[in-house]
Amino acid sequence: MAVDFGRVLTAMVTPFDRDGAVNFEQAKKLARYLVENGSDGVVVAGTTGESPTLTKEEKKALFQAVVEEVGGKATVIAGTGSYSTADSIALTRAAEKAGADGVMLVAPYYNKPSQEGLYRHFRAVAESTNLPVMLYNIPGRTAVNVLPATVARLAKDVPNVRAIKEASGNMDQVSELRRILPDEFAIYSGDDALTLPILAIGGKGVVSVVAHIAGMRMQEMINAYASGNVTLAAKIHRELFPVIKAMFITTNPVPVKAALNLRGMNVGAPRLPLVEVTAEEKEKISQILGDAGLL
Repeated sequence: MAVDFGRVLTAMVTPFDRDGAVNFEQAKKLARYLVENGSDGVVVAGTTGESPTLTKEEKKALFQAVVEEVGGKATVIAGTGSYSTADSIALTRAAEKAGADGVMLVAPYYNKPSQEGLYRHFRAVAESTNLPVMLYNIPGRTAVNVLPATVARLAKDVPNVRAIKEASGNMDQVSELRRILPDEFAIYSGDDALTLPILAIGGKGVVSVVAHIAGMRMQEMINAYASGNVTLAAKIHRELFPVIKAMFITTNPVPVKAALNLRGMNVGAPRLPLVEVTAEEKEKISQILGDAGLL
């Protein structure tokens, strides 16, 4: 079961209004903006979308709003994973009903399942839907590493598990994934700064944060690499590197929300327990974006 989500997928922030409520109209505008500026698709209600602080009802309404706005024009992937298998299944079914093109399942966080537990969790959720599934491995946030052997087992046993967002930061692990997975299984970088290295060992693209503000450049870099112009791809990578680092000077998505607000996108503040950037951090982000010609 081959699937093409695209090469540049933006892990979309969730806009909030001044009262901290989800701003669905602004979410639609942001999705449209991203699709018009380099993104082949968007991931809705992922970690960058502050999924732990969104209610199930807010997530479902976000899926519907974004599908309504860009469905058919771009890929809409719903973040439906959590530390509860039953809740993940229910949200995945809701995403399918809303018209999403796929779902992204983060490794269960906090409860630290074994590799067998991870396998059974992902399999149970994937078998509850006809949608293609992207796994999401981010040990720094979940406290568990989805090992390549577990991913390969899922790819073999569950036909609709077709991709992974790999954010372990471990290039040996990415190499092993590419070595043992079928060629059609897509590996996406979960770290903007590692997009080019991961492409070099067989990756498909990126689930990006920086594409909120530099989507066309990210798309250009990936297309340059794919067409064999490695020199140009490396040049763009170097140009983007300071911007990428600026987007992680504090906890994601705090800096990228600040950057979007600086550019007039009005996505609001993060929800507690996250807080806005400090004045010093805001000044640094502004300076780096200005130097890069992104303000």
